[in-house]
Amino acid sequence: MRELRRVASQGIPHAAAPALRPTLWKLLLGYLPSDRALWSSELANKRSQYKHFKDDLLMNPSEITRRIYNSAAHDIDDAKSETRILLSRSQITHEDHPLSLGKTSVWNQFFQDTDLIEQIDRDVKRTHPDIHFFSGDSQLAKSNQDALKNILLIFAKLNPGIRYVQGMNEVLAPLFYVFKNDPDEENAAFAEADTFFCFVELLSGFQDNFCQQLDNSIVGIRSTITRLSQLLKEHDEELWRHLEVTTQVNPQFYAFRWITLLLTQEFNFSDILHIWDIILSDPEGPQHVWGWPLPSAICH
Repeated sequence: MRELRRVASQGIPHAAAPALRPTLWKLLLGYLPSDRALWSSELANKRSQYKHFKDDLLMNPSEITRRIYNSAAHDIDDAKSETRILLSRSQITHEDHPLSLGKTSVWNQFFQDTDLIEQIDRDVKRTHPDIHFFSGDSQLAKSNQDALKNILLIFAKLNPGIRYVQGMNEVLAPLFYVFKNDPDEENAAFAEADTFFCFVELLSGFQDNFCQQLDNSIVGIRSTITRLSQLLKEHDEELWRHLEVTTQVNPQFYAFRWITLLLTQEFNFSDILHIWDIILSDPEGPQHVWGWPLPSAICH
């Protein structure tokens, strides 16, 4: 792994990137074990797990209710269950009713998620509008947008303390783009599942920046911005003085987006992928990137 990190820290050469980057990023993020003999079983397990997440968390409540009752009816009377199409009113419990406000009601949860789903949908449609892979009316773009929405919604449901925060779509996009364009067709076919787990691994290194309750803590975004300002002063005091003394620019105005979006809004997309090779190569995670002279280089 040390040699892989060294290679990645220099940026993967453009010609070799499509073939090398998908596997390298999965290794750097800890999604693939260092022992290649374990790759096949690990990928099969993770991809199966993601399928279960989709079945459990993205299914329409009416389908969930129908499956529950069809299963119960099958146990009682196999013949009748095959002909049952609609549930009678007496069979619908309070928790299964679409107007139920019960905490365990799948319908209540479904309607509570409406705002979340709409926000994710809006943000995904705005993701890299200049790149046909993500944007437009083509079948490819729509399919890719659906994959991004699935990942973000599942992540939000599995992480209720964070949920979805605007900008996560931008952090997700490079991962999905790289994995979906893997020359290995089988890997490309499972890009959505692989991206989900790599997204989780990536955010685990700086997810506190997305948690509003921690904004003012030592692990929150304001503390990170303060450290970045201090590092900028250390590496380039002239630039720091120009920004914070002469022009009195609050670091939050330029640093917040750098940190939370991992520079995805500051460069063209091909350069972002190259920069991410370097960011992901750091064994201490994306937060540690701000310990480099990188902030000064960006400002210049």
